[in-house]
Amino acid sequence: MNFSYWEYKTWLSAIDFTIVGSGIVGLHCALYLKERFPKAKVLVLEKGMLPQGASTKNAGFACFGSLSEILSDLETHSEASVVALVKRRLNGIDLLRDNLGDAAIGYKNYGGHELFLEHRTDLYEHCLDQMGRVNKMLQVVFKNAPFSTNANSFNFKKIQDNYITHAFESQIDSGKMMQNLLYKVQQQGIFILNNIQVQAFTTLNNSVAIQTDAFTLQTKKLLVATNGFAAQLLEENVKPARAQVLITKPIKNLHIKGTFHLDEGYYYFRNINNRILLGGGRNLDFEAEETVEFAQTKVVQNKLEELLKNTILPNTTFEIDHRWSGIMGVGKQKDPIVKQIDPHVYCGVRLGGMGIAIGSLVGKELAAIVEW
Repeated sequence: MNFSYWEYKTWLSAIDFTIVGSGIVGLHCALYLKERFPKAKVLVLEKGMLPQGASTKNAGFACFGSLSEILSDLETHSEASVVALVKRRLNGIDLLRDNLGDAAIGYKNYGGHELFLEHRTDLYEHCLDQMGRVNKMLQVVFKNAPFSTNANSFNFKKIQDNYITHAFESQIDSGKMMQNLLYKVQQQGIFILNNIQVQAFTTLNNSVAIQTDAFTLQTKKLLVATNGFAAQLLEENVKPARAQVLITKPIKNLHIKGTFHLDEGYYYFRNINNRILLGGGRNLDFEAEETVEFAQTKVVQNKLEELLKNTILPNTTFEIDHRWSGIMGVGKQKDPIVKQIDPHVYCGVRLGGMGIAIGSLVGKELAAIVEW
């Protein structure tokens, strides 16, 4: 690009820390680096016009895992590791609230409800049978029993009689959250350049050379916080997982309130501004949804509309207003990857669909391991 002396000197020279990705992780990492090293020059590179990935494309769930999700995790993880995972989610949400304030993120504690389709009696009864065990296990995290049963007060159809409710699950406004987080980062004198795609990097003796689609630069330290896109730059155990979402037009007298999970968390919905926001369905074709392409597929969108019509809004006329997709980062393990890759390169990736819950904490942990 045709940079002037002033442009190059101000934005692209003498950089101490360069962060790839301006989502929840990347921006929190920038804040905590600036807190640790007030005189450092911190640059954030973002490939999208807005933060891409999942930070502004999620459903806005401040969640800890539904009961069926936790029971599924217990099949492959020890009780201690599952408790630690849930504790990290609570700590991350608390950190996000402390950093920005509840009003700035639209935080509302309406509870979260897991619904069980009528043909999933086996899963429903298994969850009821194990609820006491999990409540006892998570007592150390929440200080109270998180799970209880509640009647189908919102009159959903083709489901089991009761919900299993998580009393501490909440919801946020993801747009407000990211807008206020960006504002706070910029107030700290942190540089953000959008529409810049990082293509590759090379480790040098005392720095890292970064190649983008617009320019090259050198930085003392490189931090990768691209989550679902991490495989484009790193060889780590993380792969993309697309989440497709739709939202209805406003519905008069919409009475549904809270966050809702279906089918072991593969579907999720909520009321936002008298609309139903519904997402999920990657379990219909896992392989097809392991992609970094922002798009929708007929098989998933048809299923979402079917759930709206037959289960969520069976007696209500609705219209779809908008559809989109986000890219998560997942792997065989639920723990995020926060590590030093070489003397000058670090990463904080693989948030497993829990970016709102743990993104701020992962960003803080990433900043904490950096040596300068």
